[in-house]
Amino acid sequence: MKASRIVAAGAAAGVTVLALSTPAFAHVTVQPEGTAAKGGYAVVDFKVPNERDDASTTKLEVNFPTDHPLASVMPEPVPGWDIKVTKSTLDKPLEMHGEKISEAVTKVTWTADGEGIKAGFFQKFPVSIGTLPEDTDQLVFKALQTYSNKEVVRWIEVPQKGQEEPDNPAPVLELSAASEGGHHDAATGEDTDAKPAEKASSDTTASDSASSDGTDTTARVLGIVGIVVGAAGVAYGVLAGRRRTSA
Repeated sequence: MKASRIVAAGAAAGVTVLALSTPAFAHVTVQPEGTAAKGGYAVVDFKVPNERDDASTTKLEVNFPTDHPLASVMPEPVPGWDIKVTKSTLDKPLEMHGEKISEAVTKVTWTADGEGIKAGFFQKFPVSIGTLPEDTDQLVFKALQTYSNKEVVRWIEVPQKGQEEPDNPAPVLELSAASEGGHHDAATGEDTDAKPAEKASSDTTASDSASSDGTDTTARVLGIVGIVVGAAGVAYGVLAGRRRTSA
């Protein structure tokens, strides 16, 4: 009985550890490269994982907020993808650098000119945006993900504070407080905190890679520990059974 209990415990430990090291179910998200401060500019990445084993992601449509329109939206070229920027007339013109802007980007569409995002992979789509609004703490970007089998997943449900995350949450960009001196320079009309997309991307690539490597390493270590524990339990059970038989 003791041997069987040890075997069961070892096997359970191995399964539990392996389960913990399995990647969580992912969805389309948006994260800033660095900070996204109110009143400033930011480079944000729309991260798109492929959640299907039998199809690739071939299209991404991101709708930009119309309640807080952004005067400047510039996608970064992504190899293997065609980009279409859609502008719409604003009900209320924006003022930027002393000039009135009557239209703003309301949608950006990325379409793969090849296989797209294969199963087991993800893709980042960087966009430079600004100026970020000062009268809200977050921006919601509703997105549509299209697969090669024509399936469309609508990431459009707005998460609510204090409630469980919806099944298909929309990407939400959290805005930080405006840093001191982070607004437009009075003399030049330029944003003193703005960084070019290339440098922002370079600064964060290393940290993203390090973080990803650390996570992968931890998952591998935990998985190996679970397997070793389970194997040890089985071996002990076999030896214990032989001793009882010989006795």
